[in-house]
Amino acid sequence: MNASQRITTLEDVPSDSTFLFRVAPEADEEREAILVEREGATPDGDEEPVACWLNYCQHMTHINIDKGSGAPMRDGELVCANHGAYFDSDSGKCTFGPCEGAYLTDLEVTVADGAVYLTDDDYAFVGEGPIDDDDDLTSTSNVKI
Repeated sequence: MNASQRITTLEDVPSDSTFLFRVAPEADEEREAILVEREGATPDGDEEPVACWLNYCQHMTHINIDKGSGAPMRDGELVCANHGAYFDSDSGKCTFGPCEGAYLTDLEVTVADGAVYLTDDDYAFVGEGPIDDDDDLTSTSNVKI
């Protein structure tokens, strides 16, 4: 695995929320992504024990699912706190809400030696945490003061 693409340890991915980090599809264009533990995945299984998605709701793509302190989850589904959309943590499919039937944008990750690596050829790992953007309108209220 490429050490520069190491996101975090598998142990640091919460079982009841998300792990937020930054990626760059092109120079100077950072985006946020989230890791989420897959329901029922086992280390010996065919699927990776975590899924990775770009951190935005399919209903309104300027709305982040994880606003910086972990996304809310309910019964194994990610919840967009703004409009109540639910996304399956395994497939990324919206199962309820205004974007029902849409899918979160996935990124490829691989788990090796207890660490999670970004293996998606279209993105480079930038760092942990949210994008530091004073003009970002994705706060809980989406109102800029």
